[in-house]
Amino acid sequence: MKFSKEMLLLYAVTDRTWVGSQSLYEQVEEAILGGVTMVQLREKHLSKEEFLAEAKCIKNLCHKYRIPLIINDDVDIALEIGADGVHVGSKDAPVKKIRELAGEDFIIGATAKTIEQAIAAEQAGADYLGVGAVFPSSTKQNALRISKEQLKEICLSVSIPAVAIGGICAENLIEIRGGGMAGVAMVSAIFSAENIRKNTKMLKEKVKDITGL
Repeated sequence: MKFSKEMLLLYAVTDRTWVGSQSLYEQVEEAILGGVTMVQLREKHLSKEEFLAEAKCIKNLCHKYRIPLIINDDVDIALEIGADGVHVGSKDAPVKKIRELAGEDFIIGATAKTIEQAIAAEQAGADYLGVGAVFPSSTKQNALRISKEQLKEICLSVSIPAVAIGGICAENLIEIRGGGMAGVAMVSAIFSAENIRKNTKMLKEKVKDITGL
């Protein structure tokens, strides 16, 4: 699936914490039906075999609706199941090596917390950046926070698009208006909702408003 910055508008990152009456598969489908434009499958505690099986199912679901699936960290699984791309942090596989391995059509996202990291990721071949954490995050409690001004500086330092990430919810979205990002990545704001589809529709309208789309 050819990458475009419009895919970043409302970027859902999964979190098994919120699995309850619905399975993760069902939650992701509800988020897609609510309007998410990209899905990242993030699993830190499943075995390789369990992650592989789950990733295949989620990929088929996403592709059914023509939504790109990004795998967090694990390049091997992303390539094995035919995912659309991978997102890596500074301690994961280098972007340049992933690009050489996966080819030009593979979507690569990279985390950037500084201008230097952003420029390095772009030069290495990343398609987009994940910039944050812009607010305190329950999924990454020790994540280094950045200000709205730093967010904008990082986004404007490169030509590739970026998503803001980290503790973003309906109540604080307005605080990053004008931050220079193409969209936002959300975890609990999407998956903790009682009605994921309805809540996601509301979030998408708010994101369109703050990004000017």
